[in-house]
Amino acid sequence: MERYSLTANRRTAQRCAKRWIRKNMQFPSSEVEITLHQKVLAADPIAPADLFAQLVEPLMHAVQRDLRCDPEITRDSSIDALFDYLNSPTAYKQEKGRLCTFLVQVAKHKAVDRIRARSAEARREREFGALVEVREPAPNEVMERSAEAQELWQRIEQVVQDDRDRVALALILDGERSTEALAEALGIQDLTALERQRDVKRHRDRLLKTLERLGAKLRDD
Repeated sequence: MERYSLTANRRTAQRCAKRWIRKNMQFPSSEVEITLHQKVLAADPIAPADLFAQLVEPLMHAVQRDLRCDPEITRDSSIDALFDYLNSPTAYKQEKGRLCTFLVQVAKHKAVDRIRARSAEARREREFGALVEVREPAPNEVMERSAEAQELWQRIEQVVQDDRDRVALALILDGERSTEALAEALGIQDLTALERQRDVKRHRDRLLKTLERLGAKLRDD
């Protein structure tokens, strides 16, 4: 009897979980989407909250289902797609299809761009890491390598003149990937979580691009 009870409870839990997934991972009806779109066009102050509440979960599910990409890329791309739509709702043409279809396409394009950018970012970090490779020096190399490191940082300071950028860049080169740590270094820790994540990504890409250009110049020299 006890085994039957446990099995029945497990099955009940599984059915509840499936119902929750179906409910939260499905896009709302076309009528609801039309109402949301009208609210956004009318600049209704609660439209952004309604939009995220109704669409962010199913949008993330659709991107993950189609691309099987990293959960972070899925989340960031879906959120960016919603922000882009909120900033320019007229880009969506209702006569061409449903809002959810439009948003899925935008989010998937952003996800693909992120995947490519991440590959390029990894390549930039490898190349710059090779350029400033840290290894255990021989005793007679200590002073020389210390001078080289100081000279290299001076070259960095010439192209990265903002103090906050320098602190953030030092963290990045030290392997720091925490959004919170980088946000504090950049002075944007008071933004909302979504804005903070988006801005840290933008600043990190910008700084790594600067390093890429510097690395190319140093190699040429």
